[in-house]
Amino acid sequence: MQQEIRPLLAVDIIEQLHRQFALLSGGRGKDGAPIITFPEYSGFGDLVAEDFQNVVTYLTSIPSLDVASIGFVIIIDRRRDKWSSVKASLTRIAGAFPGNLQLVLVLRPSRFFQRAIADIGMKLHRDDFKMKVPIVMLNSLSDLYGYVDKGQLTCELGGNLDYCHSQWIHRRTAIENFAVTVKTTAQMLQKFGTDLAETELPNDVQCTKDLLTTHTEKHDKLKDELKLAMKQGTTLLGCIKEQAAKSENHQLNPDEMENHITVERLLAQLDETENAFEQFWSKHHLKLEQCLQFRHFEHDFREVKVSLDSLMATLTALSDIGDCVTLVEMLLKDLNTLEEKAQESLEKAQLHALHGDQLIQSNHYSVDSIRPKCVELRRICDDFTNEVQKKYDVLSKSRQIHKGIDKVNQWCESGVYLLASQAVDKCQSQEGAEAALQDIEKFLETAKENQLSDLKNIHNQYELVLNVEVKANVQKALKRLDDVQEMFEKRQVSLKKLSAKQTRPVQPVAPRPESSPKRPVPHKTPRTTCPAPALSRRISENSSATKQPTEAELAKRKNVSRKVKGSLKIEVMHEASQGGSSHVLVTNETEESLSNRRSIHQAKARVVNICSRTRLWSLFRK
Repeated sequence: MQQEIRPLLAVDIIEQLHRQFALLSGGRGKDGAPIITFPEYSGFGDLVAEDFQNVVTYLTSIPSLDVASIGFVIIIDRRRDKWSSVKASLTRIAGAFPGNLQLVLVLRPSRFFQRAIADIGMKLHRDDFKMKVPIVMLNSLSDLYGYVDKGQLTCELGGNLDYCHSQWIHRRTAIENFAVTVKTTAQMLQKFGTDLAETELPNDVQCTKDLLTTHTEKHDKLKDELKLAMKQGTTLLGCIKEQAAKSENHQLNPDEMENHITVERLLAQLDETENAFEQFWSKHHLKLEQCLQFRHFEHDFREVKVSLDSLMATLTALSDIGDCVTLVEMLLKDLNTLEEKAQESLEKAQLHALHGDQLIQSNHYSVDSIRPKCVELRRICDDFTNEVQKKYDVLSKSRQIHKGIDKVNQWCESGVYLLASQAVDKCQSQEGAEAALQDIEKFLETAKENQLSDLKNIHNQYELVLNVEVKANVQKALKRLDDVQEMFEKRQVSLKKLSAKQTRPVQPVAPRPESSPKRPVPHKTPRTTCPAPALSRRISENSSATKQPTEAELAKRKNVSRKVKGSLKIEVMHEASQGGSSHVLVTNETEESLSNRRSIHQAKARVVNICSRTRLWSLFRK
């Protein structure tokens, strides 16, 4: 790579400039040509060619290109010198002057002898100088004023141009240092901007934080250097303006005006560089902040998603149909606990999705990555909420079904107990049968109050959400309900028949006179009809098995029956069997035989009651 050629600066030839063998005072010719003055310098002939070349080259580089293109006016002051010095000066200028020459003015030696030699020498050696511009030999300062205005000459040449060589060197050095500072700062900013543009964004939060901190520190450091350079240029510009404010009539010479313009231009360039850098930094800093926001968003998204996935897994594992009301209640409680536990994660997910929306609205560079994550978070939240509601619905329906099953089973148990608790002997009378019938009808009304028939409707309505076991339990309960209702219907039919029969009145029968012919009185009068012979036989067998009369009792009964004093009684007996009818039995019995008959009747009622209960409970167990 070719090394950049750096222009010559005052600091590079500061020693040569301090010799003051050539100077750029700031004066101008009549047509605006810059004036370079070679004042009297005793060691001019001893100057190193390189030093002379550097100083002249530097002085010709100071004016602007437009001014330099006009051509330079050279004033050589050799009034106190010799012809040899004049000749050496012209020779050096002719061979080493880098700029365009417009005019060369020479103040010849003032001594008579040296002046004469100078005149002869100029005539003889004019062509040796190889200058394409005129060389004017001046005898005095008055002659010089004919070519250059007095106001454009320094006091050494009789002019009134304010010029201080040391101050000029200091100012030139300051201006050039400021120019170098501006250039260096611009290069640093450009390099920093290139580094920022080529930086890859990190993939985690911590690295992004570190990168943001590092870049911010570099930016702040460059910002401080920019402020320092701006302060340097402002101070320099103030010094130049201060020179013009020394007096009301003082005006900056063209070179000072050029310096003023140069400093203002450098300040404007620095300000423009700073603005461009700040704009680029603002974009880069925003991108780093957005990157950090996005990394935080990704990190929080992963945490929230893990929490939501765990909740969804727990929710999926939670059964939505229990085997009984208690288990369903426990499942509902667990579901409610899970829902309460999930509220924090759901709220965090919703807030995170809302934060993602805000990032999208702020024109985040990762919109394409943020939007799908927001959609996914909201989808998971909706899925969880919908699944919870679905499980609530299914569990509520399951609880309703199990409660219906429990109601049916409880009602069936109560019904079976009611049927079994109705004593047969109490139903022998019309009043007892009607009372039992009322109890049954009253109990059947509770089936409507408890809405037992709704179980079938619920089963049909929720059949899709029921498992096989629950369906079997529902079918079993409905079958049991039908069986018990059928038992009640049969009992109702029987009781209605009993309550509908009219009892015959007791008919008085005149007793036989004892004086009448004796007839054998039977111990028992057989019944005219026997609608339930099998039951009567069982009752008779049970009665005889229960109590067998002894021989003493039989003898006693015979003795009692022979007594004249006896009682004639008429008993009306109603059979309690379903097909039974009323019979009037007229007997001539003693009190003892009547007591025996009552014992037999009570035994018969107990047996019927036991048989009835046994049949009902066997049906219920099925």
